[in-house]
Amino acid sequence: MPRRKIESFSSADASVTDREPDRSVCSGPAALGGRIRFFREERGIGQKALAEKLGVSSNAVNNWEHGRGRPDLNLLPALCAALRISLADLFGIREASSSYSAGEQLLIGKYRRLSRGHQLAVSRMADTLLEIQAAESLPPLRRLVCYGKALAAGPGDPTEFEDEGTPLWVRATRQTEKADCVFFVNGDSMEPAYHHGDRVLVSRLPDASALKPGEIGAFIIGNETYIKVCGKDGLHSLNPAFPTVEFPEDTPVCLIGRVIGRLDPSQIASEADVQQYAALQA
Repeated sequence: MPRRKIESFSSADASVTDREPDRSVCSGPAALGGRIRFFREERGIGQKALAEKLGVSSNAVNNWEHGRGRPDLNLLPALCAALRISLADLFGIREASSSYSAGEQLLIGKYRRLSRGHQLAVSRMADTLLEIQAAESLPPLRRLVCYGKALAAGPGDPTEFEDEGTPLWVRATRQTEKADCVFFVNGDSMEPAYHHGDRVLVSRLPDASALKPGEIGAFIIGNETYIKVCGKDGLHSLNPAFPTVEFPEDTPVCLIGRVIGRLDPSQIASEADVQQYAALQA
């Protein structure tokens, strides 16, 4: 569980006490002794038991609490551990940057009273909840199939693509919701709209008649794959430097689908997002 560094902790846990020790900065042994006594009693620890934990006499603890002395510096870490407090608590220091609410302080107090094993269980539970929360905050993802720019396919039925390619998870948007597959633009014949290496979103269509003249489609002609503008006299490029692609009437032309647009790299989900999304859907 990600834990914020506890610089200061108030023991105003309503389930433990309604009192709070003097929080002024210690200027003498009496103020320090009062806090030692307060936290010792809050924890239900007797003077003798505390003394045994620290390896000192019970008379020494009694003297601390009545301002007749103070613990050696080398005893402070063990004293704080025995009382389950921080050095800031022991010396009554409250930093101005502390912004824990009463509810947060209550949870911290409960956490500190747990055994080490139970603290680990709480930490794991918090990690799980944070993962779920992060996954829930993700926009929905959509699984497409991405084909390489050297996509090879024989003439005929475009369903040959169904079991090929690599899964690509993208963020679900109005644009990606219409797409079925993705492949790359090869070359500069479709500039300025599409550049070499761009990923293109394609919506699968059953036959060429579904594509109107002027629309951009992904085609297979023979063993070549094209991304071109559909025309009555052939396939056109957006770049005027390229001629119209014409083909004999007996050449098989297969329409893969309509080109919806360019896939923005920011729409591609990260591996971490995919794993979180998959865990949420499980």
